Formats: sequence, C-alpha cells, structure tokens
Amino acid sequence: MNLINDGIGTLISLAPVAALVSLVLAGLALRREGSFFQGGRFWLWMFWAIVWVTLPAMLFWAAQFGIPVPETQQINTPFMSNLYTGVQTFVQQFLINVFAPVMAAWLVLRSVIDISEGRAPLYSILGALFLLTIPSTLTLLQGWNSGTLYSTTDVLTGLWTYTASKILPVAAGLAVIAAILNFAFGKPSLRLVCCAGGCLTVSGFWLLIKAMA
Repeated sequence: MNLINDGIGTLISLAPVAALVSLVLAGLALRREGSFFQGGRFWLWMFWAIVWVTLPAMLFWAAQFGIPVPETQQINTPFMSNLYTGVQTFVQQFLINVFAPVMAAWLVLRSVIDISEGRAPLYSILGALFLLTIPSTLTLLQGWNSGTLYSTTDVLTGLWTYTASKILPVAAGLAVIAAILNFAFGKPSLRLVCCAGGCLTVSGFWLLIKAMA
C-alpha cells in the first residue's frame, strides 16, 4: 500500500516536469503547423501544460466526488525517490538545458531556408523564441495558479490577459513594420494594417461581445 501511495505521490510530484515536456512539444508544434490554429497541436500541448501545472488543485475535484486522494506527496520508497530524481534531472538537464536550445538553433536555420524558398520565416522564429523561454513560460503559468478548485480556468484567464495585454501589442507593432516594408516594395499592405488594428482592439471586441451576450 505504501508503494502505491508513493507511486501516486511520485506522479503528482512529476506534474511540473510533465508541464516542461508539454511546453517543448508545443514549441515544436508551433513551427510544424505553420499556424497557431491549424491542426490545434500547439494549443493542445499548451492546454496539457496548464493541466499539469494545476494537477494538485484539480485533485480537489476528485475528492468532491468521493475519490480517495493522497493527502501527502512525500516519497518514502527509495526506488520511487530515485525514479523521481532521475526523470527530473533528465528533463531539466537534457531536455530543457540542451535539447530545447539546440532545436531553437535549428529553427533559426530553418527560418533562413524559409526566406530562401520565398516563404515567411515567422513561425520558425516564433518556435525558436518559444523553446528558449520555456522556463519563463512555466514560471508565468505557475504564478497564475491560484491553488483552488478553479485553478485551471484561472491560469487560462491569466494566459488570455497576458496575450491580450503583452503579446498582441508587440504583434501589432511588428505588423505595422511589415506593412511599411510591403508598401515600400510595392506589395499588399492593407491586410497587415488591419491585422495591427485587430491586435490592438481585440480586448475591446471581447468586451463588446460580452456586453451583447
């Protein structure tokens, strides 16, 4: 029985490690999809990262339905303790500190190849940036975790607020720069201007939709 409890405690303790793995897969999926929404793999892995981050709080729901949940996450069995240490070390030292930066470098090279083939390098660059900022991204997700029954939705809300207030204004600025370059080289630029306007007003659109509902 102690071994089973230690196994459950080990799995729960490895939830942040699983979140790191999900973020790495999200970064790779971002480049592979060529779009934020096509196929949905990027958002799927981001959602799983949020689930892993909020897993201990989500277990409160299991307790609400009468499912027994271990009250402690302590690991007393030497085998389980070694397993936890080994997995955590492998993910942190190899996957995050070595593998992710190397893959980011390859994505930068891929962006150069994309330009030479006449394609946009945006998603290769975004994928590289995402892979290099995985620890910071995990810290952000953990900071939005309220530790309550609604932790998952709290993190999703925090991610939405961060995207609307931090990322979209930067994206709008980049769209304006791209529109200027397109106009200078005689290429279509109106859609980029509209994109910049949409990025700056997405929060207003959301408030309008909520008011109309």
